[in-house]
Amino acid sequence: MSAESWAAASALGVSAVTLAGTVYTARAGRRSAAAERRDDFRVVTNRMERELERLGKRLDEQELESVQQKARLAGQEYSIRYLAGWVRSMVGFVRASGLEPPPAPQPVPEDVRPFLQGLDV
Repeated sequence: MSAESWAAASALGVSAVTLAGTVYTARAGRRSAAAERRDDFRVVTNRMERELERLGKRLDEQELESVQQKARLAGQEYSIRYLAGWVRSMVGFVRASGLEPPPAPQPVPEDVRPFLQGLDV
């Protein structure tokens, strides 16, 4: 074989190796399905973290509101008991004076009776 033939054959070999390297590099640079799934998992995980933070804030707000409502209900219960005792003492004073207290303006509604248990109303 002549020198030109060897040069052409070696150039053909170099071209084949270059082509193989180019194909390998292109394949390696392409995003694989595993990489895309991993990125999707990150997106879903980040979205879940934001949702959990939002739910945590909402739960904290509801707990604070619950504490405030319990305090308000306790105050209302105390007020009802105080007023019922005050009315009872006034009725006792009127009866002790030899008079009859006026009748209640209306009967206690059935919906209210469960809340007045223990008040002797």
